[in-house]
Amino acid sequence: MNKRKVSLLLSLLLVLGMFLFGCESNIDFLDEDDGNNLLVNFIDVGQGDSTLIEFPNGETCLIDGGPRSSSEDLIDFLKTKKIEKIDYLIGTHPHEDHIGGLPEVLKNFKVEKVYLPNKTANTVIFEDLLKEIKKNDLKIIVGKSGLNIADKDGIKFDIIAPNNENYSNTNNYSIVTKIVYKDFSLLVTGDAERESELEMVEKGYDLKSKVLKVGHHGSSTSSTSEFLEKVNPDYSIISLGKDNSYGHPHKEAIERLEQINTKILRTDELGTIVIKTDGENIEILNKIENDKTVLEGKYFIGNKNTKVFHSKDCNSLPNKENQITFKSEEEALKEGYKPHGKCIK
Repeated sequence: MNKRKVSLLLSLLLVLGMFLFGCESNIDFLDEDDGNNLLVNFIDVGQGDSTLIEFPNGETCLIDGGPRSSSEDLIDFLKTKKIEKIDYLIGTHPHEDHIGGLPEVLKNFKVEKVYLPNKTANTVIFEDLLKEIKKNDLKIIVGKSGLNIADKDGIKFDIIAPNNENYSNTNNYSIVTKIVYKDFSLLVTGDAERESELEMVEKGYDLKSKVLKVGHHGSSTSSTSEFLEKVNPDYSIISLGKDNSYGHPHKEAIERLEQINTKILRTDELGTIVIKTDGENIEILNKIENDKTVLEGKYFIGNKNTKVFHSKDCNSLPNKENQITFKSEEEALKEGYKPHGKCIK
């Protein structure tokens, strides 16, 4: 074979390789890790909650599974992350928007330990969850304050709520967990409301955390000033569905968060939010690349097909796979996109 034919063959192989392997997955950025980091994935499950924690020692924890309607998306996410085993599965409380996807998780992955609060529900989804737990020969560990989940390999993982067994509101039975890794700390609060938050404050728990998973999707019944002042997070993550019927996040909660100068990140605006830390530094891994204007919510969304750009709260936004984000109107116009006639005047 002459040199020209060899060169041509190599070129064809290169093009073929780019075609087969060069297409970028919409969540490739989630796999950026060198093995010494802790990854926290606040999964976009719509109006619900689901948080995947990947520890440096290889163990994993899934806190909540979102609503049943997002089960397929949750399973796809976990499989894309190449999760094979979940060491700690936590259902913070028996509401469908938190445990709806957990039965499917139990069907698709090996689970080592299951934690639920001492609170039942007379619902089909709760019964389905119990059936899957039984099928997997797992025993439910009752999650309550004072229980240590793990203390090894530089990780301290504790439950600090619920602190009572006689709440009138199911949300206050929420399992609240705190994870500490070197100088990094994470507080995940489920739907814990004012009563539970104040109990944690009054009992003198060390609530200070770098990252707070905001309670009850940003409802005004959670995120009390007393609680937030003790947590004092650098980042506050709110998991919620776009244009949800509950009006989350509530104005009052947002105002209280703003008063403590925390950076608010929302799944309805950013999709799945991923935090990477080596125990000292914190990095947001979303494709927005920590752009300040985007993180503050000042951005526009373009439609790759129609070449039209919209305000982020427009009712005519394209599907996620067809979206492109612009920092300003000027940037969108420069890229050849035209403003949407109804949302941008």
